[in-house]
Amino acid sequence: MNQVVESGTLFVVSAPSGAGKTSLVGALLEQDERLSVSVSHTTRPRRSGEQDGVNYHFVDREGFEAMIERHEFLEHANVFGNYYGTSRTWVEQTLSSGMDVVLEIDWQGAVQVRNLMPACVGIFILPPSPEVLRARLTNRGTDEPEVVARRLREASEECRHALEFDYLVINDDFDTALTELNSIVAAQRLRTEFQEVRHAGLLARLMSDV
Repeated sequence: MNQVVESGTLFVVSAPSGAGKTSLVGALLEQDERLSVSVSHTTRPRRSGEQDGVNYHFVDREGFEAMIERHEFLEHANVFGNYYGTSRTWVEQTLSSGMDVVLEIDWQGAVQVRNLMPACVGIFILPPSPEVLRARLTNRGTDEPEVVARRLREASEECRHALEFDYLVINDDFDTALTELNSIVAAQRLRTEFQEVRHAGLLARLMSDV
């Protein structure tokens, strides 16, 4: 058998705003201690209740652009006038430790990640209908009406990229969508190249003459 160095899997999760991505990923992390989420850097203003280093690493535009110049991001994008980016060093170190990593990023960032890490697993979360998406964005009460309108205009463009991902999850019923996410993670961990490393001793015994 070929010698394989065990490392974690990078899961890239994207969705239009309001599809429930953050809530689903949060619940997934609570159920799976082998998953770690990357905390993105952003230049957008901090919302009420958000903590620096927990929800995001909040930086100013000048500092973010300096990090771009130093090639410190695995991916970065300008979304609705604000920068968002993922620390390349943190992701690589976490994966090399054997932990799986979840990135919550938009489709633009997902393209950049796939170019650098083609073995990543892409998951796109969709709402069950445009009407449900509108209701979710309106009812959560965190954005001004003009921001909600802009996000709705952008949602159709974002959804056009859904078929570029490995898996599609429709978030109609939250518990069902969460079960499907767990199934994707479990299936990836059972791939032969990973099981070969984790159970090398057992495989050697089973394949040897008794």
